[in-house]
Amino acid sequence: MKDIELNGITLEESREYMVNIGEKGFRGEQLFTFFNRNKGLDIQQAKVLPQNLRESLAKSQMITKVDILKRFDSNIDSTKKYLFLLEDKNIIEAVLMEYDHGFSVCISTQVGCRMGCSFCASTKGGLLRNLTPGEMLNQIYLIEKDAKVDISNIVLMGSGEPLDNYDNVLKFLNIIHEPKGHNISYRNITLSTCGVVPRIYDLAKENLPITLSISLHSPFDEYRANIMPIAKAYKIDELMKACRYYEESTGRRMTFEYTLIDGINDRIVDGERLVYLLRKLNAHINLIPLNPIKEYDGNRTHRDGVERFKRYLLSKNINTTIRSEKGSDISASCGQLRRDYLERD
Repeated sequence: MKDIELNGITLEESREYMVNIGEKGFRGEQLFTFFNRNKGLDIQQAKVLPQNLRESLAKSQMITKVDILKRFDSNIDSTKKYLFLLEDKNIIEAVLMEYDHGFSVCISTQVGCRMGCSFCASTKGGLLRNLTPGEMLNQIYLIEKDAKVDISNIVLMGSGEPLDNYDNVLKFLNIIHEPKGHNISYRNITLSTCGVVPRIYDLAKENLPITLSISLHSPFDEYRANIMPIAKAYKIDELMKACRYYEESTGRRMTFEYTLIDGINDRIVDGERLVYLLRKLNAHINLIPLNPIKEYDGNRTHRDGVERFKRYLLSKNINTTIRSEKGSDISASCGQLRRDYLERD
């Protein structure tokens, strides 16, 4: 039975695996490097390994493959949106974005999502399954090879709730950071969560210097619960307590994603409450104009209103930016392109 995902195990696990099958430990490092530095997929191309070992590995263990199904190139900037076909015929998506500091990629961590946030397209079909570490890694490697770029920043903010796929995401982080592999700095990785409070505490104890981004979207429990079912399980006070614990444990500044919806969460009272909630945190707020989907009838805040909300927060010493809209002509917000593709087909 093929029960080990060879291209989704850590360096230590790869070494241990080779020793357990009677090989030298350094063979595990060679295998790990083939997958994660050379971005290989076909084990027969790992010429550094003896032929008989390659054949044995190909027969006995799983090497997860991901294929690029379609690529969509924006006509207004350099953003590229990818649909990937998994071996079980499920489809996921990722986005490549270019900034002054380099290339960033936003990847998926699940097929679908079970969190049910009302204005997020990725959750409308529910959760189908978790992605494996290899499936997360290969979104990055395939994009780099296809676009001929080196990715410097990774955002776990595509389809899925990363903290709902906790163990696989942790392994992914370990592998992508490993210096003998892809060697991405933890400080260049952002994990976005809708607020799975127990897992925020768990992640804090891992003491990884990644950026934790909280999808907040309202400072009031009642409205937040209307658009984000997770808020029915964990009140904002509980979430803020977990955020303070995370910041104190890791020394990392918290980021809050805040989607502005006209007349709903862009009022002065919302800004005042936000300032109160974040008073004990070294917080950064990323304001996001609503990207409408057909299942949600809210309207985005007018640009003047977005700027006014930003100015108010800045006047209260809350570090605030407005997220630049990338690839708006190719449905570049999470879940939109996959959902549109599935509905057409």
